[in-house]
Amino acid sequence: MEVDLPRDVAGEIRATARPGKAQEALERTDRAVSLLESGDAQGAAKEAERAKALAPRSAAVREILGLAFYAQERWRDAVRELQAYRRMSGRVDENHVIADSHRALGNPERAVQDAEQVLEGDVPDEVKAEAAVVGASALTDMGRLDEALGFLRRFSAKAGQGRPFDLRVWYVSGDVLERLGRREDAAREFLKVLRYDPNAFDAAERLAALT
Repeated sequence: MEVDLPRDVAGEIRATARPGKAQEALERTDRAVSLLESGDAQGAAKEAERAKALAPRSAAVREILGLAFYAQERWRDAVRELQAYRRMSGRVDENHVIADSHRALGNPERAVQDAEQVLEGDVPDEVKAEAAVVGASALTDMGRLDEALGFLRRFSAKAGQGRPFDLRVWYVSGDVLERLGRREDAAREFLKVLRYDPNAFDAAERLAALT
């Protein structure tokens, strides 16, 4: 059976699979990815768990399993698998998911710590934006609104661009500013969102309530 996994991922699974189990591990992983992309997180988790049994030292398999658990809101399981992925790979590109899981478990301090590592890491802008949102939301949970705003401002949007993740950062910034009583500043953030996407979130309603 042909698999559609990236070459480096396939190579890592082959290298870590139990003897004679590489092909089955690849096929299970490939199915897990397809199921996760199609919205069947439960099916994805089952396939990824089977792949894990065949290649327990594969960082890629643990990442996919963790994301499948996260999609099912199985927060503790997601943290366990994604922490294993981080340990095996040395990468922090799923820390925003770990952080969001900690937040869902009622551990906002841990969420901030994990998000902090992303902002300091060498990861794509989208990942940094998501970490900024999660970390700021966790600080907001603790009532630390000024810190939340500062956390968001550590992510820098590119001038003249309004990428989907930029809009998320601006929207959450608007929310925090409104909570701080800075209504005019909040309105400006919601207006930035609407310039790029008039239908984004409930930004239009939030802006209307402020003006």
